[in-house]
Amino acid sequence: MRILFIGDIMGRPGREAAAREIPGLREEFGGFDFIIANGENSAGGFGLTEKVMKELFASGIDILTNGNHVWDKKDFIPLLDSEKAVLRPANHPQGTRGRGYAVYEKNGDRLAVLCLQGRTFMPPLDCPFQTAERLVAECPVPSIFVDIHAEATSEKRALGVYLDGKVSAVVGTHTHVQTADEEILPGGTAFLSDAGMTGGHGGVIGMTAESVLPKFLTGTPCKFEVSEADVKFQGAVIEIDAETGRSLDIVRINRAVTE
Repeated sequence: MRILFIGDIMGRPGREAAAREIPGLREEFGGFDFIIANGENSAGGFGLTEKVMKELFASGIDILTNGNHVWDKKDFIPLLDSEKAVLRPANHPQGTRGRGYAVYEKNGDRLAVLCLQGRTFMPPLDCPFQTAERLVAECPVPSIFVDIHAEATSEKRALGVYLDGKVSAVVGTHTHVQTADEEILPGGTAFLSDAGMTGGHGGVIGMTAESVLPKFLTGTPCKFEVSEADVKFQGAVIEIDAETGRSLDIVRINRAVTE
């Protein structure tokens, strides 16, 4: 089973980059059984809308994970209950709208996807480690992909080590800065601290420098604008043994997107 995971899609430049690069990546890697992307920044840099969601699915993405920005577009929140292919962090308290975990089937292949949010330097939620342990224990399929949306590299690494041998892959999102630590852990779990960002890298983690710098210079709120400069596609391709759920390979993707 081959999975393409796309790092945080940032606004229109990120959506267009994903749509432009997916066909070529399919050909280069011999196709994908599932394409997953973190979509929490897809609509203007903050959250999702129904229109943007449909655009991402039309580009070939099968499943959208999210993080803390999933709640930013209030009109979208009711769709979390009905759209099985859109996940919010599973470690929100019981009763939160939407779902954070689901099993997907496509062309005879079955893959469980689990979305979690870290707690270090992030809003307080239930423990992602205990949430993962509970959901993995009840999972009916061996192939399990985990998106850990977290700030701290240490927390992401700790989760990867904790789940090694229990899930197929643990890949981090949220920082918009791709790390170069991809590996197959001893128990067969593919790991990458952060998949990076698909969008404009010419500013400050996806926003224009001009709109971000005043916040650091004056400490006052300001309106951020999505960057369209130096657009890159970032993510990872993971090969999984569908019978055992162990990963065989992980390839980090980082390429410039040209018109």
